Amino acid sequence: MNNTYDIAIIGGGIIGTAVALSILKQKKLDVLLLEKESSLAAHQTGNNSGVIHSGLYYKPGSLKAKNCALGREMMYSFCKEHNIPFDKCGKIVIATSEDEIPALNLLEERGNANGLVGIQRLSSEKIKEYEPYANGIDGLFVPQTGIVDYVSVTNKYAELILSLGGEIKTDSMLAAVIKEENDLILLTQEEEYKTKFIVNCAGLHSDRVARLCGVDPKLKIIPFRGEYYKLKKGKEYLVNNLIYPVPDTNFPFLGVHFTRMMKGGVEAGPNAVLALKREGYKKTDFSFVDLLDMKIYPGFWKMAAKFYKMGFQEFRRSFSKQLFLQSLQKLIPEIQLDDIEVGGAGVRAQALECDGKLVDDFRIVEAERMVHVLNAPSPAATASLSIGKKISEMVIKRYSEEVNKI
Repeated sequence: MNNTYDIAIIGGGIIGTAVALSILKQKKLDVLLLEKESSLAAHQTGNNSGVIHSGLYYKPGSLKAKNCALGREMMYSFCKEHNIPFDKCGKIVIATSEDEIPALNLLEERGNANGLVGIQRLSSEKIKEYEPYANGIDGLFVPQTGIVDYVSVTNKYAELILSLGGEIKTDSMLAAVIKEENDLILLTQEEEYKTKFIVNCAGLHSDRVARLCGVDPKLKIIPFRGEYYKLKKGKEYLVNNLIYPVPDTNFPFLGVHFTRMMKGGVEAGPNAVLALKREGYKKTDFSFVDLLDMKIYPGFWKMAAKFYKMGFQEFRRSFSKQLFLQSLQKLIPEIQLDDIEVGGAGVRAQALECDGKLVDDFRIVEAERMVHVLNAPSPAATASLSIGKKISEMVIKRYSEEVNKI
């Protein structure tokens, strides 16, 4: 069989391509990237809001915080080097009531601890200088935040992978992994590939790919759909750049916000509603297999028992444009029902442990001849070059150790 490689990467999103690129930059190896869809960045990467995150929200010292700070600057440098359009426009975070002030104070503390220079505290009058139509009693301006099109970034990663001798195969869904003494055989519907080492960057299917490889991921991916509205063309003047609420720190979601998009337009959202299919971008999307997978998992019911009130509120808002509007009006009171129209949707791969705990940081697991990226939450796109480098160094070290055993 001629389809023989040193390292095979499963998943053609921004993390998978960043890992492949970083490996090829460090060591001359035969690298294969397999993507089940017909194009790269088809799921989480291609359906996010395009924000280059600052690192404001993350617990100091966490992998999220460390990789976001480094990855953010690497992303800006990469975009400059390769002429990818971006805008380092900054964002504001707004408290609309007194009970949100303590959480806003915590965000400011975290931002300073994470090295964000130039954070400004905003009075209600100052908020109007940045966003004339926004409503708030207190706020923060974070200058490091920006916007970019992550599909363009991923495609540039892919272009560089090919230029460095790597291979990319689309329409190649992994069906099985056969372990031989010295090699791993990857079976897809069309082809078989032989490799010495596997890197699992399968996102929404990372837990299933781990199991195909004979590894217990000790978590389950639960899909949450984020649904967006968008401002109609004549109302885009209501938002200059990015306007965020103060998030509930008990949840890994940032709340409904306004985002100016690099490709044009202003998105409003998302909510966070349980999806009934791992790639369920529509309310009507349903998978019996995916639903059963959730229902038989003990952690799902423990999570549901803890967060059912929030889940019900998100579900109601999913089916009510009026309720969605009320969330938006907390930030911009002037906005009306006729000012918004249905936008796109994305599905977040939320990792959940058996005890019902939401996994809120990167989760990377090493196994024999394998590395599994089981959880790569936001700011994964922002931090893709940083986290890609970290994973690639782990992979090259493990690969060298494994090959020397043979």
